[in-house]
Amino acid sequence: MPRTPQLKDEKLYEDLREEGASKEKAARISNAAAEQGRSAVGRRGGRSGSYDRWTVPELKKRAKELGVTGVSHKRKDEIISALRKH
Repeated sequence: MPRTPQLKDEKLYEDLREEGASKEKAARISNAAAEQGRSAVGRRGGRSGSYDRWTVPELKKRAKELGVTGVSHKRKDEIISALRKH
């Protein structure tokens, strides 16, 4: 039976998802913040560029890395939406 990941800070997770973070990223950040404290995570965290600045090939490569399927024939805005919903 597959193990369901546990969220340690559901409020932070939901806030990050509303800001456009992927499910994976939101879970990773919220769990790290719960374990180490929000200020510790915030100090070492970086900021990646907006997907809007990425090229379509870069977006497709990222989708493949994350296991997001069905993006090969989508427009840029549709790929970005799929990545953010992941």
